[in-house]
Amino acid sequence: MSLNEERELMKTKLCRVLTKIGALKFGTFKLTSGKISPYYIDLRIVPSFPDAFQRICDIYLNLIKTDLRVDSFERIAGIPTAGIPFASIVAYQLNKPFLYIRQLARLHGRERKIEGLIMPGDRVLLMDDLITTGRSLIKAVEAIRAEGGVVTEAVVLMDREEGGKENLAEKNVTLHYLLKVNEAAKKLYEMDVIKEDQYKLIMKQVKKK
Repeated sequence: MSLNEERELMKTKLCRVLTKIGALKFGTFKLTSGKISPYYIDLRIVPSFPDAFQRICDIYLNLIKTDLRVDSFERIAGIPTAGIPFASIVAYQLNKPFLYIRQLARLHGRERKIEGLIMPGDRVLLMDDLITTGRSLIKAVEAIRAEGGVVTEAVVLMDREEGGKENLAEKNVTLHYLLKVNEAAKKLYEMDVIKEDQYKLIMKQVKKK
């Protein structure tokens, strides 16, 4: 199987997992970025489904091994909150030290924004579930760099195509992702999981970028 075929298979597997656990919802949602969206992909529920959790962690592992060299980073950082459980499992599987970024700095002790050990010069791979504008990832980049860490790569399952990749690039961080949301929408529509009007809602949101 070629790399392209393997990647397409991973994309289909991810769409099937999201469908099975009901992770895709339609309505009116306020995202972490503050933007309003007519659809929401809730990957926070994944750890409540052990089989789905295992499959998605395997997808992350394959994505990292395919797109990055495992020896190109020393540590893995999870982005709160959805990225933390995935990052912790992947770090364990790759035998890499795990750390996570706090949403708010501690108001006591060392008042750090990072939980876990990090040394100046350590190369850190960021992990999150998906990306919209990239605001959460950029905050993590700044926190890690403030501690002397080096961040040049971030990995997510899905790019919502709303400027996140470009915003990260401005911070000299390359985004790696399995699929774009327009690809996911097309696959879900072809699988008869979503209706035509729902497909168009997603595509319209992408064009709003």
